[in-house]
Amino acid sequence: MQDHEPSERAPLASDAATADLLQRFGFDRARFERLRARMGAGEMSAEANRVRGELSLPGPGDIEKLPALGSAERQRLEQRGLEAITAGEVGAVVLAGGMATRFGGVVKAGVEALPGQSFLALKLAQLRALAEGSGRVLPVYLMSSFATDAALRQRVADLEDRGAIEGLSVEVFAQFISLRLTPEGELFIDPDSGAPSPYAPGHGDLGYALQRSGALTRFREAGGRLLCMSNVDNLAATLDPALVGAHLDKAEAHGRELTVEVVARRPGEPGGAPARIDGVLQIVEDFRFPEGFDLDSIPYFNTNSFVIDAAALERERELTWFLVRKQVAGRAAIQFEHLVGELSASMGCGCIEVERDGGDGRFQPAKDPDELALRRAQIESILRSRGVLPSPR
Repeated sequence: MQDHEPSERAPLASDAATADLLQRFGFDRARFERLRARMGAGEMSAEANRVRGELSLPGPGDIEKLPALGSAERQRLEQRGLEAITAGEVGAVVLAGGMATRFGGVVKAGVEALPGQSFLALKLAQLRALAEGSGRVLPVYLMSSFATDAALRQRVADLEDRGAIEGLSVEVFAQFISLRLTPEGELFIDPDSGAPSPYAPGHGDLGYALQRSGALTRFREAGGRLLCMSNVDNLAATLDPALVGAHLDKAEAHGRELTVEVVARRPGEPGGAPARIDGVLQIVEDFRFPEGFDLDSIPYFNTNSFVIDAAALERERELTWFLVRKQVAGRAAIQFEHLVGELSASMGCGCIEVERDGGDGRFQPAKDPDELALRRAQIESILRSRGVLPSPR
């Protein structure tokens, strides 16, 4: 992970506050300068983000289906997964980083998703119920960013004071930090502060940040094998013993290192999808498909919920960096980002289709207040079916 170690060179920012942020959150100036040079040479652009290699649709057998609730096969998978959880081989990762912008500058993990319950509290409540059922303390890793770290740590402390995370071992670890550029390749200066403008460079930081924090080493030394990852804003996604069992089956038979949850794509719905590039099944983000590609030709949608082999995260790899254009304070800005779905290109990857809605639903993302309002009833119904919320009287 050499490319993700903090640079020893002096930080670019001259103001003390930004310089301190860059130091604390692992700014890598050498990598930053390489990416900036590549952009200046025309090697990084929206067009360069697109897939290179032979693209083909998923074939027969590429997408498995999670067996129905109550079926004998589902029960078998649940039992196998529960055995691994009880043995201390499984942990949960919740992605709660980013820039805290979509809910009016409030850190999303602390937003009230349901009356009296925040996103984070509901995520942890589901994991706590699983821990109680297994009789084992469950390790939970929350990925923060420089924009969410302090608030997230305070939320965890508050929940601990209320006795709301008993049975869980919760650790916060931070993703990295970088600086925005102008389209001309100069540092983007925030008009209000007069300082360089920092950002979180994407959830592709997961493996690197787990290693930098020491959390991955501690998990592995304690006997951990698998990490089940999901977004904090997708309350339908949680660690499910059946999915752990399904992953273990394929790991044993085919050497699988990554299982990706996908759902049925709705017509016109944007988002990443499973596809084959040069014969390798992987997750391809929608902006990487060729111009004019019909996303509806792939009837599946990436949920960003994974089961990951922890040992595979320790291997040296470099994820693809993408150039992303943003509007910041009404001006054009450039960011370099990498995505956790890119792990699928270098790990033995498989996809499993899960339900979106209903009692077995696992995909109800709420990226902003409007989406939360739209999905709140379905989220509440799913959590009631799991016993996380009491049944209405």
